[in-house]
Amino acid sequence: MLITLCYVYLWVRFQKCYTAVIRSALRRLSASRSGVAFCALREHSSPPAFLTRGNKAIYITEPQACDDLSKWTLLLGSSLISGPRVENIAFIIEATAGHKADQSPQRLNPKVLKWSDYCLPLACSPGQPYKAVAEASLDNFSTLAVAFLEGRLQMENGLIPERIVSVLIRESALKELFEKQQSDTGKTLHYVPKGVVLSAASPCEQEVVDVLQVQRKSSLRLSAARRDSDASSAGSERRALRDQQVSESEHAAEHHHMEGHHLHLSSCHECLELENSTILSVKYASVENIPDLPDDYECSGADDEEEVGDSFSPYFSGQSRRMNVSGKPPNVLVFTGGCEERYERVRSLLAECIDADSYTIYPLRPQQALGEPWLESALLLVLATEQPLTPQLQLRFLDYLSQGGKVLGLSSTLCPAGLRLKPREARRDRICKLSFTKADSSEVQLSVLASGSVYKREPQEGSSSAQVELWGELSAEEKEGEEKDMVIVRVTQGEDSGEAVLCQVRLETAPDTEQVQNSAGFSELKMSNARRYEVLTEILTSLGLSCELSQVPPPSPVYLLSTQPDLKNAFVRWLRGQVDGEGVLRSLKTRLRVAWGREEPSGLAEGELALHTEPPEHLSEHFSMQTYSQHLQSRRLGRTLLYTDVTPTTMDLLEGLMLKLPEDMGLIAVAARQTKGKGRGGNAWLSPLGCAMFTLHLQVEVSSQLGQRISFLQHLAALAVVEAVCTLPGYEDIDLRVKWPNDIYYSNLMKLGGVLVNSTVMGSTFHLLIGCGFNVSNSNPTICINDLVVQQNWERGGSLEPLSSAQLIARSVTLLEQLISQFQQQGPQAVLPLYYKRWVHSNTQVRLWSEDGPEADVVGLDDYGFLQVSSREQGIVSVQPDGNSFDMLRNLIITKHN
Repeated sequence: MLITLCYVYLWVRFQKCYTAVIRSALRRLSASRSGVAFCALREHSSPPAFLTRGNKAIYITEPQACDDLSKWTLLLGSSLISGPRVENIAFIIEATAGHKADQSPQRLNPKVLKWSDYCLPLACSPGQPYKAVAEASLDNFSTLAVAFLEGRLQMENGLIPERIVSVLIRESALKELFEKQQSDTGKTLHYVPKGVVLSAASPCEQEVVDVLQVQRKSSLRLSAARRDSDASSAGSERRALRDQQVSESEHAAEHHHMEGHHLHLSSCHECLELENSTILSVKYASVENIPDLPDDYECSGADDEEEVGDSFSPYFSGQSRRMNVSGKPPNVLVFTGGCEERYERVRSLLAECIDADSYTIYPLRPQQALGEPWLESALLLVLATEQPLTPQLQLRFLDYLSQGGKVLGLSSTLCPAGLRLKPREARRDRICKLSFTKADSSEVQLSVLASGSVYKREPQEGSSSAQVELWGELSAEEKEGEEKDMVIVRVTQGEDSGEAVLCQVRLETAPDTEQVQNSAGFSELKMSNARRYEVLTEILTSLGLSCELSQVPPPSPVYLLSTQPDLKNAFVRWLRGQVDGEGVLRSLKTRLRVAWGREEPSGLAEGELALHTEPPEHLSEHFSMQTYSQHLQSRRLGRTLLYTDVTPTTMDLLEGLMLKLPEDMGLIAVAARQTKGKGRGGNAWLSPLGCAMFTLHLQVEVSSQLGQRISFLQHLAALAVVEAVCTLPGYEDIDLRVKWPNDIYYSNLMKLGGVLVNSTVMGSTFHLLIGCGFNVSNSNPTICINDLVVQQNWERGGSLEPLSSAQLIARSVTLLEQLISQFQQQGPQAVLPLYYKRWVHSNTQVRLWSEDGPEADVVGLDDYGFLQVSSREQGIVSVQPDGNSFDMLRNLIITKHN
């Protein structure tokens, strides 16, 4: 012992690094199977303190056994656990209740260390004092010891650590605790001895097993993983500190300085001289184990970047610095019980509802839910698992709610005071009618999948401040005396304004889920899909999130492409003759500044777009020119292409050019996204990513068959889109239809596209722009073509591939050119049989002009493309598309008022 103390003295005297002293001493004590205790300094204690700092000390003790755990409570929210590993240190930490107000400021202190970040909690014994048994690697145990001595060790719920004692735990003691919990709960639990891997586990269960095994295999070295994950984003100085891998042989070369902290090795008289010395430090002693705060948590008042504290785990590192009105970072945490597939579905859904530029969505895994310091760093907690929550998780989540947290429950078993869950198995995964009340007291009716549980009000004991509001209920079943089921509730709890909206309908489930594998169910849910998003955004807004659209993206460069080099060269020559002296092509709607070759245009004026005559090597992730060229079989149409990722409208790109363009160019403008799309009558056309959008230039002689019946052109364009899908081998039964005059429909249920034709007559020629947009892969909030592909695969056990926008645009242009050619040669009769095959109006009875108007039967199209209906009062009537519209939902032909 004397040799050890002299070694320690020399180390401290010359290196001034008591963190390394503690680490080295613990290593030697562990090897000798001695015990160690960290606690308040005791006067005249026996044995004397080995090392003191202020009023705390380290004592060497005899090994202490912890064999009776019968009155303890398991932690981790799982019974999948084994005994402590030989190379780890088991210990008991004791804590007393502190004042939460006194603890909360520490959460923003960069020097505070969360105890459960550096150990694996095994079981706890509530009461005074609170006790928890845990295990940690030697290095992490050293880190805990240093933090304890320096008064910066933090525990949950305002607990103040008072004592840490190493113990010996028999594996049988843990096993007995598992067996006791099994008998108490009546549930089947699985005890996993060391080295045994469970089989036949569900994916979610297996993830928990894997996580625990990984934690043990790595000896709980969580801090090393954090260093690696954060290395790319930290500053060079901080990154260099993290990269130091501290080994026992390197301790003598380290310099860990401590500012204003005193060291006392009471076993050696000369060491007392160090008590008044100042040990300077760049960071606290275990600098490599202090994680950084996510970049999106910005602490006001910090003197510099090094003072920004850590109140959130590196598992949830953000991407940008921003704060919310609530003062919490913009972290939305999703708990799915460890099921990655469910997390991805919920994450995608949330990303479509909230402002994606304002929030960051992270998974909250089971082991993090109990151990990570996320309570103060989550703006919203989403619980999206039907698996029963363990008592520990229930308490953890309710604690978050009581501290002012916001919770969204999606088929979750969380039940605050005032509620209980009642099973309704007869309704599980059945489609039911939901009535939801919005903030303005209006009602939204929609079809949803029921979870199989409903809420019931529960009498509250004592002076609970929890309030329960009914927001949504399912229609009563057709049984006498049946009440409506309460399935969406808002619960407010606690003085800190905690709020939860809990749902027992599957708002998180899309209509194309495997739980709905028939056409009727798919169609019913798809019809309500937009209202499902309306309900979700209403709930998220009530919980304090912004669901407004993020800032409209600016227009991107326009690129000149072509399937034939000679056509492109001809267009460039024409373009050179059209630009002014500044290299700008001007029209009423747009100004294109041309960049010849690969040069970059000079500064763009407001409203100008850059037009590049040479595309970059990688054009866009949203459009494949190779796919487009492969499927374009036209002779002329669509051969010269202007492509852009983002533009106000493709119609505006070509509108100023159409009267000047040579006829043989076949120019088409394609965009991945439009910010100001237009429909008939000035209606807005939403154009998100995944929607195929193009405007095609066409010239038609007034004297030709089509020129005499130019209104047919919109019918031909809509028909071409439907045929582009339904003539593909294997896709013939995809239920796409055309609706008069210019819409593309799924069956007779939902619109997924439309056509707009602008025409100008110059001399004997119609100059036409055919604008078209249809949903290809943008499933939400309505429907897209690939939804129908997925539905058919499920119903028929097929494996059809999803279709792409580039493929369908090319096929639509090809088929449109063929339909125009047939019409020009043979007139309307050449295309009407195919049109009637694809339209939705066969054997349809409608009312004219108003809901009380005369009934009429749809007959077909007249020679000019106008809809013909037959009524008893008026006979056959032609309805012109420019002044009328067909209301499919009410089978009503109405006069449009623009």
